Amino acid sequence: MIDIHSHILPGLDDGAKTLEEAVAMVRMAAAAGTTDIVATPHANQEYVFDPHAVERKISELQAAAGESPRIYFGCDLHLMPESIDDALHAREKYSINHKCYQLVEFSDFFIPKNADEILAGLRHAHLRPIVTHPERNQLLQNRLDDLEAWVAEGALLQVTAASFLGRFGRTAKRVSDELMGRGLVHFVASDAHDLKWRTTALDESYRYVARTFGEEAAARVFEENPQAAISGVPLSATPIAIKRRRWYSLR
Repeated sequence: MIDIHSHILPGLDDGAKTLEEAVAMVRMAAAAGTTDIVATPHANQEYVFDPHAVERKISELQAAAGESPRIYFGCDLHLMPESIDDALHAREKYSINHKCYQLVEFSDFFIPKNADEILAGLRHAHLRPIVTHPERNQLLQNRLDDLEAWVAEGALLQVTAASFLGRFGRTAKRVSDELMGRGLVHFVASDAHDLKWRTTALDESYRYVARTFGEEAAARVFEENPQAAISGVPLSATPIAIKRRRWYSLR
């Protein structure tokens, strides 16, 4: 599996606090089957994003943790006018592995009326916006049709792995299942912050998605699409049939 959203770099945001904790987090990921992980510190009003510091921390963590999982550059970019403008003018500053896929986080309190135009602007700058954890955003939870429209225009969606397991509440789980059932989920990632509550382990969530929506769908959102994001190549255009769980299933 490949994890495109994690907060494993120590001391840069509200994720790992120490190098020792960071090493334990990436080793937990490897033990659960993750081969590649993207380190995505926040860039928001609370945390200033320094790409040079991110590169340095990645090198330190990789050296301390060993060769697996492989660690890549990224950023959890909060949707603010100044950050989006900077991303438009410095495409590789925030993007996954300095390629063309960009994580974009919406505020929990305000969704801009021109959100579709902002996402379109990123696409026109040859960045593929990946909207992070919409299932956990209380505003986006009630705007699934808007999410579907954004996807139709070229935006991508990333759901948090633990949301499928109910660890962010019943609503987040319901929305995750609904988005997956509609075929709107392109990536499932850990958004890991620690070793206890928001961990790097993806294996249980992979099994849930494979059992509920089919093995092919699980492989697409945990392996194939994340690999494309790291490589900077287009996602597969081959459609997949989403298996919906019957409401009366005893499993």
